[in-house]
Amino acid sequence: MVAIETYEILKFFHVLLAIVAVGFNASYAIWLARAARAPEHEAFVLHGVKFLDDRIANPAYGLLLVTGLLMVWVGDLELTQFWLLAALVLYVVAVGLGVFVYTPTVRAQIAALEAGGADSSEFQTLAKRGTTVGIVLGIDVIAIVFLMVTKPVL
Repeated sequence: MVAIETYEILKFFHVLLAIVAVGFNASYAIWLARAARAPEHEAFVLHGVKFLDDRIANPAYGLLLVTGLLMVWVGDLELTQFWLLAALVLYVVAVGLGVFVYTPTVRAQIAALEAGGADSSEFQTLAKRGTTVGIVLGIDVIAIVFLMVTKPVL
């Protein structure tokens, strides 16, 4: 019988959580683009994106940090390794943008949609901000995945 080490179990959950978090986030652009072409569905899609972000993706990102730090503790890793430190810095950037910019933007976007509709200038401005922040977050997360997979050394 093959024994599975604690590190491998943590790594399995870490990768699974990354698939869930990044996968859900990637789907937002598709949903939002489709809703922009069918404004009667915009409120449903925005509420859905907010739900998925608050209840699935963001908790998965939080657990990614926990499993990642546990892997450092259990495995032969140091937080000072370039790839790990750089990924943690990018993680902090992503959390900051998510908490302080993206989530409030989606919340305001929903309020603007309900108050003035999809054609209101406030909604359009917020939609552009959400798209821009979403792209920046996407690039940030892709960089983290790249660092985690390739583990470059300086």
